[in-house]
Amino acid sequence: MRFGYSERCLDHDTGDRHPENPDRLRAIRRGLTKRHGVEYVEALPAAREAVTAVHDEDYVDELEAFCADGGGNWDPDTVAGEGTWEAALSAAGLAQWAADAALDGENGRKTPFAIGRPPGHHAVTADAMGFCFFNNAAVAAQHVIDAGRADRVAILDWDVHHGNGTQDVFYDRGDVLYASIHEDGLYPATGELTEIGEGDGEGTTVNLPLAAGAGDADYLYAIDEAIEPALDGFDPDLLIVSAGFDAHRHDPISRMRVSSEGYALLTDRIRAVAEEIDAAVAYVLEGGYGLDTLAEGVSMVHETYDGRTPVEPDGTPDEKTEARVNDLRSALGL
Repeated sequence: MRFGYSERCLDHDTGDRHPENPDRLRAIRRGLTKRHGVEYVEALPAAREAVTAVHDEDYVDELEAFCADGGGNWDPDTVAGEGTWEAALSAAGLAQWAADAALDGENGRKTPFAIGRPPGHHAVTADAMGFCFFNNAAVAAQHVIDAGRADRVAILDWDVHHGNGTQDVFYDRGDVLYASIHEDGLYPATGELTEIGEGDGEGTTVNLPLAAGAGDADYLYAIDEAIEPALDGFDPDLLIVSAGFDAHRHDPISRMRVSSEGYALLTDRIRAVAEEIDAAVAYVLEGGYGLDTLAEGVSMVHETYDGRTPVEPDGTPDEKTEARVNDLRSALGL
């Protein structure tokens, strides 16, 4: 894979004890040194106009001033410093690069993956939250739509937390489908199955909150029985994967049971779905707070595109998962 990366993203200093810290990117880079075919690309930071295409200008101005004044706690969980402004613009710019590269035809072993930070999927239109300042995937989706490069974009979010920010940006839009598989009841306590969009966006929000303890078989069942038909019906030009790795069974802040091999299986399924619907694919890093499991998860995505065949999981999906998938299919008319 080709990984979008910038040293500027290390300048977002959250403090030694914060789970979203620069060591996340360092761990990913260390893990990728053991793999073949890894290439790094540095992209320009996003322009202010690209950010304000999905975020309110007053909020963007307030964040820039807050960082210039030294930063601090934006909220109890979300910390900024002087370097956060440039890091956030850089992370958004890397996501733009990934979307453009995918639409330029980079696939297979050249599939783009933006490994920027801070992450983005909790950043709503007019506020930062959940470690996120700019919604990187949303900036990238809007960028390619505004540039006339794509008419329809889908964002699939497999982070363990619901991407309330991405949903917020596109909830009443018919040109962007947002699909999320997340742990039910976890922060930020949004993403109910009944939240399916409104107005022109009715039916283009797809939420599948899974019960704590869901593992590889549950996630694969969700992709096969709910996400794939939703994507097929939407027919996007581009699929952006908001790739968090905090549903891993050893991540410190979730209760899900996805294995490292599970991320390879998810990647393989998504690659097959994208090929079937003729959509370009780009990956954008979100969460993942166990350094070893984060690095392993990203490496599994890379190895899958590098030609490794994943091993199918033992077991079957839980009855709760099957019931929720059936409810979602009914809600969306799939």
